[in-house]
Amino acid sequence: MFENTMIVQSAISAFNNAALAAPAFLWWAILAMPLFALVWFCGNAFLQRVGWNARNIMPRASLWTVLMTLAWVVMFGGNYGVLRDNVTILPFMVAAIVFVSAMFIGTYSKQIKLPKFRGASRKQKYGILGAWLIVLVIVGLSDLHAWWGPILQIGALLIGLLIGRAPRREMRPVAGTLLIILATTVAILMQPEFFRFGQLGALTPVHLMALILMSMLVAATVALRNVRPRGIIRHSAYVKLKWLGRFIAILCMALFVLTESVPVFLGMTLMFFVVFALSVAHAEKIPEHIDENVYAMAIGLFGVITTMPVLTALGILYWGMLPRANNIRRMGFLL
Repeated sequence: MFENTMIVQSAISAFNNAALAAPAFLWWAILAMPLFALVWFCGNAFLQRVGWNARNIMPRASLWTVLMTLAWVVMFGGNYGVLRDNVTILPFMVAAIVFVSAMFIGTYSKQIKLPKFRGASRKQKYGILGAWLIVLVIVGLSDLHAWWGPILQIGALLIGLLIGRAPRREMRPVAGTLLIILATTVAILMQPEFFRFGQLGALTPVHLMALILMSMLVAATVALRNVRPRGIIRHSAYVKLKWLGRFIAILCMALFVLTESVPVFLGMTLMFFVVFALSVAHAEKIPEHIDENVYAMAIGLFGVITTMPVLTALGILYWGMLPRANNIRRMGFLL
């Protein structure tokens, strides 16, 4: 009864049951509403102080989203006692997120000159080595389920930074950020208990609805930024195709609710993209900045799912920086 294994497993089971009955991310978002209201009303003063404006907020918001996601994946995960088998691919998924995030950060930090080791004083050398050692130890401690875990994570970080800082290598800010957001959401869905999100096979409707909305926002942003409005689809054909796409998308949603499967989630995201791409291709013109509005919503919702208030606040700041309009109604043509 008092064996270590029994105590740990009982604690994990109790934690998961509590997470299922009361989704923490939802209550955190509700309790943080006064903070978000303060960000909305006082955000302009903050943006002016840090030098952010409508021209540079997209790359800077994207960079900070990736930075916080990398820190979250490294420091918030690591609960390997809840993995259900010994052949899980979650460590490799986390390493992939670390690699792409490091490559993104390396791309947008090229203009920052790193302190050079050669020619530095002894004190500066110790400071440089100490800073790198702290970062590498933190990254390595994020994966202790096997002897090769720290090597995998540290290697992913270093290789990603080297590739990102290489000349003629660049990631687009929105595309790279959406890739990292989607990959992190998939990792959460793969093993929700690893990230304290819930328990696989028993997610509540609140968990599932948050994941479905995240899928829709990512697909909508990709469609709005990559599909050109041409108005080339006949209206009669468009109506039929749109209803067919809606029907298949609803079926995917129902199947995802029943199975909570990662392949179904990815297929649902693809189907959402097809529906939204049809809407954009059929339109003669899309509202200005609508893609940025959806992108800001994606950042904010991702912050809610991962319980990172800084990302939700960042999404609110981004939304507030865009021209004021009835943006929710303007998004209606996508559906």
